[in-house]
Amino acid sequence: MPLGGPRAGHHGCVPSHEIDTPRGSARVQVTEPAGAPAALLVLGHGAGGDVGAPDLTAVHDAAVAAGVRVALVTQPYRVAGRRAPAPAGHLDEAWTAVVAAVREDGLPLIVGGRSSGARVACRTAYALGAAGVLALAFPLHPPGKPERSRAGELPADLPVLVVNGDRDPFGVPQAHGRVEVAVRPGAVHDLRRDLPGTAEIAVGWLRRHGWAP
Repeated sequence: MPLGGPRAGHHGCVPSHEIDTPRGSARVQVTEPAGAPAALLVLGHGAGGDVGAPDLTAVHDAAVAAGVRVALVTQPYRVAGRRAPAPAGHLDEAWTAVVAAVREDGLPLIVGGRSSGARVACRTAYALGAAGVLALAFPLHPPGKPERSRAGELPADLPVLVVNGDRDPFGVPQAHGRVEVAVRPGAVHDLRRDLPGTAEIAVGWLRRHGWAP
């Protein structure tokens, strides 16, 4: 069952709750829309960042305003005060536990996040039974190493929206299967350029799939 949260507004005012996971305590902030939610969007942060990243904030606020319940997840290593990310398997385990704690039967589940958080969402989407994935600044490869592609992590059989800047040193994935790619002109990995435009693209995708009114 979901953890109750305040309605609408900036997520900085939303109280957080700690959730025990196999990899330590994670933190989650859940914001309710003004009316009954049409879907649940769960978002994770980047490797060295947090849920206050500008692109996550913009998408959170726009999605809540559009009638979506949004949960922001802080991984246990960040709750413990570490910046170096945990191994991929540990991230996936913790994420899966948090999503299980906040999801609600009958409400479409959309998983996502930025950078490392987008990778976690992609890797776990099938196992969680997610309806779709929202990937902000998906890091296609390490900078300068295009041969180390992570394109295989994108679930081609689910609706996926990738939003990347055209100047992102981590690369830009190609659309394939049900994976859509929205390229933001002039934006780098932090997606700070035209945040309202990025949020509008994300909400438009949610609406096209019936996950927002």
